[in-house]
Amino acid sequence: MAKLALRPDNSCFISHTRRACSHTPFIRTTSFPRFHFHLSPPSNYSLRLRIVSSAQQNAKETHRVAKAKALTELQVEEVEKQHENLSGTWPPWKNLPQRYKLIGTTSLAFVICNMDKVNLSIAIIPMSHQFGWNSTTAGLVQSSFFWGYALSQLPGGWLAKIFGGGTVLEVGVLIWSVATALVPFLAGYMPGLLLSRVLVGIGEGVSPSAATDLIARSIPLEERSRAVGFVFGGLSVGSVMGLLLAPPLIQNLGWESVFYLFGLLGIAWFLGFQVLEGGEKQLNPKSLSSPDTVTNSWKTSLTELNGSLKDVPWKAFFQNRAVWAMIYAHFCGSWGHYNCLSWLPTFFSEELNLNLTEAAWVSILPPLASIFVTGLAAQLADNLISRGVETTVVRKICQSIAFLSPAICMTLSSLDLGLPPWEIVAILTGGLALSSFALSGLYCTHQDMSPEYASILLGITNTVGAVPGIVGVALTGYLLDLTHSWSVSCC
Repeated sequence: MAKLALRPDNSCFISHTRRACSHTPFIRTTSFPRFHFHLSPPSNYSLRLRIVSSAQQNAKETHRVAKAKALTELQVEEVEKQHENLSGTWPPWKNLPQRYKLIGTTSLAFVICNMDKVNLSIAIIPMSHQFGWNSTTAGLVQSSFFWGYALSQLPGGWLAKIFGGGTVLEVGVLIWSVATALVPFLAGYMPGLLLSRVLVGIGEGVSPSAATDLIARSIPLEERSRAVGFVFGGLSVGSVMGLLLAPPLIQNLGWESVFYLFGLLGIAWFLGFQVLEGGEKQLNPKSLSSPDTVTNSWKTSLTELNGSLKDVPWKAFFQNRAVWAMIYAHFCGSWGHYNCLSWLPTFFSEELNLNLTEAAWVSILPPLASIFVTGLAAQLADNLISRGVETTVVRKICQSIAFLSPAICMTLSSLDLGLPPWEIVAILTGGLALSSFALSGLYCTHQDMSPEYASILLGITNTVGAVPGIVGVALTGYLLDLTHSWSVSCC
């Protein structure tokens, strides 16, 4: 029979045979020795433990990283939401329609435009005293602006049609701003001074055509009177700001400071517009162009520029009676407007015996009243058109008010009726303010007739309209030296 045995430590064994068990048939009476069982793990057991432990640690780490990542994403989303909430309301114009941003930017350019136009009408008083200019010379200096203004009207309209009103406006602002800042350096040299004012006129001369092109292409008919009123109303705001800022600047820092500061404002507008334009290009990948694309675009534009003169229906324009009516209206309206813009501060200073600051403050009244009248006229015109009144009738009504009101008021103020000076100021203020109805009359007609050629039409009429600035302003100074009478000179 086979023997089954367990090995103790002392190498003894128990036999399951009857011979090995003397007292009992199964086991010995002596105590069993203590056995020690050595359970040896398999050779790869520790390796598997390490693998399992490593896997558990990796799982925990992955869970921790995923949890942290999820928290981070939630925090980022929360920050983005807060940023969107904050950026959604600032700047205030961010969510405005593009056409409103366009109109606001253009209006601001027109504010600076007239600030640079009226600064000389104030500074001419101390400049005449410093350089010994008489009224004829002062009139020549002020009229030189209109030489460039007249020369740039048609080219401005033509360029706006080819390159777009926005591009032409940018270049115009830069030209007139740099030329304005150069006036103090050239004031002692008459040819240089006249050249700088001609450059100011060229820069500002392209602006009306550029703005007209922008409005014609982007503003619907039922909003056009308000758009034109808001943009060109910036001229009145610029007159007010220029007449407000110029006297204290001249008295405290000298007349040169007016040209430095106002010129820098225009340069700042140009640089700010470049930053905004660059930001829009970054946000819109489609607007990013390679150098080859830009070169091809310029080649295309130049090709269009060469052939565009042939495409303009010049003959049809000059055979159209409405175009000649606009030319005549622009000439007549500009005669009184430019004379008052250039000579009103001097008139108040000499005729009413006011100092520089008082004369400037009184000169503010007409453009200040014009701001109010412009908004009223634009709202009235758009309401009439939206109610079905024929557009041509609305334009004629507005232009008739713009003609008759200043004609009557300027005639009354020039006659020797024995009126007190401040009544004369009130009459002139009312007449010049009501002339702003032209912004809802004449200045909208170009766009009504032909949105495509609106800038060129305005260039044609504004070229003729600039002639009173050249002739009328200089003629007024000459008549003042000849007659020493404001009544004769203004009539």
